[in-house]
Amino acid sequence: MDLFYDSMAVFVSLPWLAAVPALGFALLWWRNGGVVVALAALAWALYGLYEGGIYLRLLCTGDCNIRVDLIFAYPPLAALTLLAGWRGLRGRW
Repeated sequence: MDLFYDSMAVFVSLPWLAAVPALGFALLWWRNGGVVVALAALAWALYGLYEGGIYLRLLCTGDCNIRVDLIFAYPPLAALTLLAGWRGLRGRW
């Protein structure tokens, strides 16, 4: 489980990188359609904005290094990413 959180930690230090999966899912949605794929694009875009706000210290006060919120954000985002990737590559559902 630590490998999963460590791999997602790149988005904490470089929040603009969340635009990569957001744009990827947006292109996949444009090509194949699908509600789940559109939700994944939107979720990644919102996560990038949220993480950018934390990075710029606009959405946190005090110590922003203790990120309990990520325990609740990463698993649903990962599940949605896997599901949307599978559905998006298989075509419209």
